[in-house]
Amino acid sequence: MRAMVLERPGTPLALRDVPDPKPGRGELLIRVAACGVCRTDLHIVDSELPNPKLPLILGHQIVGRVEQIGEALSADLGEPFVLGDRVGVPWLGWTDGQCVYCRSQRENLCDSAKFTGYTLDGGYADLAVANARYCFHLPNEYQDVELAPLLCAGMLGYRSYRKTGDAKRLGIYGFGNAAHLVSQVAIYEGREIYAFTRPGDKAGQDEARSLGAVWAGGSDESPPEKLDAAIIFAPVGALVPVALRALARGGTVVCGGIHMSDIPAFPYKQLWEERVITSVANLTRRDGEDFLEIALRVPIKAKVESFSLEDANLALDKFRAGQLNGNAVLEISPPSQ
Repeated sequence: MRAMVLERPGTPLALRDVPDPKPGRGELLIRVAACGVCRTDLHIVDSELPNPKLPLILGHQIVGRVEQIGEALSADLGEPFVLGDRVGVPWLGWTDGQCVYCRSQRENLCDSAKFTGYTLDGGYADLAVANARYCFHLPNEYQDVELAPLLCAGMLGYRSYRKTGDAKRLGIYGFGNAAHLVSQVAIYEGREIYAFTRPGDKAGQDEARSLGAVWAGGSDESPPEKLDAAIIFAPVGALVPVALRALARGGTVVCGGIHMSDIPAFPYKQLWEERVITSVANLTRRDGEDFLEIALRVPIKAKVESFSLEDANLALDKFRAGQLNGNAVLEISPPSQ
């Protein structure tokens, strides 16, 4: 099969012909139709996340069809998978089910967790193997390329959003892919969105207003009202004290990324009055199921810019440079015969 392979961090992906993977016990072999390109992929390529599997096939927003089923699928799968089913594969690829975190409904913190496109091969390829317990049945209402961004920007963004509780006035710093999707849920549920972009990013601010944000401005500006909560999707630690200053008493700052630059020192009085800083790590399967259900009710619409498998490096370069016009998605065409 064809795959775009990371052979060494800091270098471009290489198009390689590699052996077709084989599904093991409890696994699915998936013919990949589309795979989203995520900021986390950039963090891996740019050596900001340590110790990836090497060589590595990136990609953890996989949409495809079940082509082969490994033996002995677990009986706890609920609705079983059959050949031809359309499935989604997210970032969380496996957990041990035995550690204290798994046994307390916190599988996203599992001691031994494995991650798609990081410690497991992912979906920048014609075929992928995934543990069936961590795959999702996907709704028919969406096309393949529309579904791919929901599997990370959507699901991880939704977990970040849920950590804001019942906040009425919600600030979002870094109005990119996750913000675009989560804002639709928040507005559907009656929240007020205050969008913060790079200073001077008028296009981003206009986009936020078009979705229904009540206010949009640069991250160097103060909102017209104190916020009940804020989510930081931009991987910029300096935004944490900025967001704290914008919070009302008792408010929460949620750091929604897997990687962030260092947070600078700030006066304790900015945290006082029971303000909270929290992070989001990975996702649980319940997060994904809940998000897919509400996505249909909203309904959430993803803005997509498509690339071929062979253009994965171009997609990553445009992502890095801030030149994408939507969620980058690789459309994996069937290999030529």
